Parts: sequence; C-alpha cells; structure tokens
Amino acid sequence: MHLTSHPAWDSLTDQAETLPHLSELFEVDPQRAEKFQIEAAGLFFDYSKNLITEDTVKSLIELANAAGLRDRIDAMFRGDKINITEDRAVLHTALRAPRTASVKVDGVDVIPEVHEVLDRMAVFSNRIRTGEWKGHTGKRIKNIVNIGIGGSDLGPVMAYEALRHYTDRSLTFRFVSNVDGTDFAEATHDLDPSETLFIISSKTFTTLETMTNAATAREWSLAGLGGDASAVARHFVAVSTNAEKVSAFGIDTANMFGFWDWVGGRYSMDSAIGLSNMIALGPDHFRDMLAGFHEMDEHFRTAPFEQNIPVLHGLLALWYNDFFGAQTIAVLPYEQYLKRFPAYLQQLTMESNGKHVQLDGTEVDADTGPIYWGEPGTNGQHSFYQLIHQGTRLIPCDFIAFAKSLNPLGRHHDLLMSNVFAQTEALAFGKTLEQVEAEGTPSALAPHRVFEGNRPSNVIMGEKLTPAALGRLVSLYEMSVFTQGVLWNINPFDQWGVELGKVLAQRIIPELESTGEPDLKHDCSTNSLIRRYRKMKAL
Repeated sequence: MHLTSHPAWDSLTDQAETLPHLSELFEVDPQRAEKFQIEAAGLFFDYSKNLITEDTVKSLIELANAAGLRDRIDAMFRGDKINITEDRAVLHTALRAPRTASVKVDGVDVIPEVHEVLDRMAVFSNRIRTGEWKGHTGKRIKNIVNIGIGGSDLGPVMAYEALRHYTDRSLTFRFVSNVDGTDFAEATHDLDPSETLFIISSKTFTTLETMTNAATAREWSLAGLGGDASAVARHFVAVSTNAEKVSAFGIDTANMFGFWDWVGGRYSMDSAIGLSNMIALGPDHFRDMLAGFHEMDEHFRTAPFEQNIPVLHGLLALWYNDFFGAQTIAVLPYEQYLKRFPAYLQQLTMESNGKHVQLDGTEVDADTGPIYWGEPGTNGQHSFYQLIHQGTRLIPCDFIAFAKSLNPLGRHHDLLMSNVFAQTEALAFGKTLEQVEAEGTPSALAPHRVFEGNRPSNVIMGEKLTPAALGRLVSLYEMSVFTQGVLWNINPFDQWGVELGKVLAQRIIPELESTGEPDLKHDCSTNSLIRRYRKMKAL
C-alpha cells in the first residue's frame, strides 16, 4: 500500500494546515520541552522546537509502522539482502559490531572477517606510527596521502578533520579525490617522496578518478626515488579486493586491506576505508569510534519509536519534506572540527534517498530526498542565516553542539553555545511588529525588523566531541536516512544515478584526446562544446 493512501497521511496533511504558531504551542504547554526531548546513546536530542504536537508524532509513527519499519530494521541487522537492486546485504552495522557478535551472510558469519581486517589495520597503523615501517630509502614515513573518491574520500576527510584533536601531529595527512590535477599537485607540492605513503582506496581498483590519481602518484614517487619500481611496495598500500590489479600496480598484496560488497561506499568510513584515520588516531581511538557507532546502532535497533532518536529525526525530515514542501535541511555544527560534516552528509543523504522509483520499480508518489547543506556556526550566522530567519522558504535546521570544548579558551565556548540557544529561540519565536515598534523602531523600518518565527529546529548535543561521539553522530544520520528510505519505499543503498554521466564520459575522453578531428555524434550542444574545447586546448 502507498503510504499516501494511509489514514495517517491524511491526518498529517490536515495537521500541517492547522498547526498553531510555535509560540502558542509553548504557551499552552509549559511541559512541552520535556515531552519532546530524548537522552540516549550518549546524545541529547531536543526536538521541541518543531512544528508538531503529540498527535503529529503519533501519526508519523503510525506511518512508520504501516511501512514496516521495525521489520526492515530487523532485516538489515540480520543480514538479509535488502539492497534488492544489487542483491546484497546491507551490513555497515557489522563493521562496528563487537567480536562476540554473530551476523551471517549466505550462511557465513562475517564478524570474524571484520575483526581480522581491523586487527591487520591496527598492526600496520602501529608500524607507521612507531616508525618501524620505513620507506624505500630507509627514511621514516611522515606523510600519508589517501587517494579515493566519494565514500572513499568524504568519510576519511570528515573523520580526520573532526578528530584532528586526537591525531598524531608528527604525521601529515592529505586527501586527494578530484581528477582535476590541481588536487594532486597541491596535496603533494611540499612533500618528500621518500617520506610519503599513499593509500589507494578503490574496491575494484578500477575507479577512473582514483586510478588516474594513483598512476600520477606512482610516477611522482618513482621520479623522486630514482625510478626503481620496487620502491612502490614501500610507499603504496591498497584498500581493495582486486588482488590481481593491486599486485600489477606494484603493491604487495600483504598490504591490501579489503572490505565487502555489503558495505556501500558512503557507509564505509569505519571499514578499511578508514585506514588513514586509524593511522592518524591510533587503533584505540579508532575502536572507540566504532564503539560509538555500535552504541547508536543498538539504540536504533532496540528503542521504541517514541524514544528512538534516529527514527524521530528521520520522521521529522519526512514531515517537512512531504507536508510543508521544505526542499532543504540545514546542518549547523557549532564545533569547528565538524566543518566537513555537512559535506559528508550530502553524499550520505542525497546519494541514498535521491530516488524517484519505489522498490517495485513504480514511481514514488511523494517527494523524496531533501537537500542537505550547511556550515559551522557561528560563521553561517554572518552569511546565510538571513534567509533562514526572514526568507520565504521553510528550512528546518539541525544544530549540533557539545557542552565542553576541546580547546577551552576563556569565554569562547560560552559565547559559542549562547549562539546555539539564541538562534533556535529566535527561529522558533521570532519578533512581532508590536514588539519591534515597542522598542521605538521608526514605522518605516519596523517591517524590516520583524521575524515571523515558526521556523523549526533540532538540537543534538553531546558532552564532548570524542571519537565515540563522532561514531554516535554518524550512525544517527545513517539510521535517519534509512528510516526515510523505508517510508518512501525506496532503496537507499544503490546509486544508479551516478552511472550515466560516467558512461558518457568514457565515450567523450577519446574524442577529446584524438589527434584527428573526431566524428561526433552527440547532441549539437555537446558537439559544439567538444569542438570549442579542442580548439582552445590547441591554442
């Protein structure tokens, strides 16, 4: 049954049209804050400043039950092949499960394999961190460059920046993803090849962008190491499952770290894809992060929906997307270390739920996949908050904050946190024309200083940004995305939308590189652009 035909959908439609202003909701219910707050899995979730009543939450949960969310959660954790378009299990949760767990795929318990890879990663990481591993010339490795793209880049970059406080500062970490040569050139311009290790992250070892950058890295390294091809084995390792291609590249397959087809790229930062992070943090901190993931996973798996942070977070996203026409969600971390978190979430959310067909191949009958974006506070307040406060679009906001700073400097953290609380208050309650005029504002100016309020927000707060806290936070959003996907009856674990452009690019590459005039058979616009590029390149 399509959810849009469920009675709860009609009820929610009516509620969205008749809800009073947030200021009124708070006025009539002094206990509202307590009713819409949850503390679980190391995080505090305040969703009281949302355009909801208790009936709204009940109706949303009715939809979740009608969609079979509980069964789908159980199926995912059990290892069922819920990624039906690729006939795969979806088990990023197994990457952070303890050694004592048991999860079977096709009758095989995958947990021992997961921990075997983690243990090998730990041994290798410690060899780099202690200086035991030497480069081709006998020098210690001081620079680690991760080469990947998509989930093989965004997760490691985000986690490195988020947990930089805990990293080994004697090591330099760089991340290369873009096939634009500038990315590689800038990442390596001040590095010594004899002290540099490259991690090539590509499951198949065929990803065009990654392998183009890997080939350039190989040339760069050998040029600085005397051209001896045997040097590759001391300066390159692989996160891949293609032993043949890894070996052909010159990497010792003993230094190849694998992961599985039941791990999607955007869900892989806690797999071997996180090798650069383990080197930076050390194995203990990396395992703390995994423990944080698992803690939130278990909360999501076991908590009733009424007290389930990821479920409610996902239902609220659907509420605004489908009943208010809100096309975007702003993620606003008031923690400088989380500066790359919104960019990481863009892939997690939009590659997962940017779909227009349901599991059975029929068209969806509701909008899916809101656009996620954001920047750290307080920077955003001096940029795009104007639109959120006084613009014509409804933009739900997630404020992420921590009670303790990792770098306590005088009044800084109190000032930072005061802005978290002030912004959510201002968004919710605004400022009326009467209030503005009562302050003595000239009548001609008064309308410009009115804040309508009634702008929804969540606050997600932890004690301190630790590796475990980051794991909890990422799992929260992963499971929120899954919740939304279940209700829309789409597959959040494939990404066919990235394929067409890549296929067409493979057609165009030889046309750009041809020494003679190519026989172009694209549309007239694309043909014209190719000819223009070839002409400009030849000048």
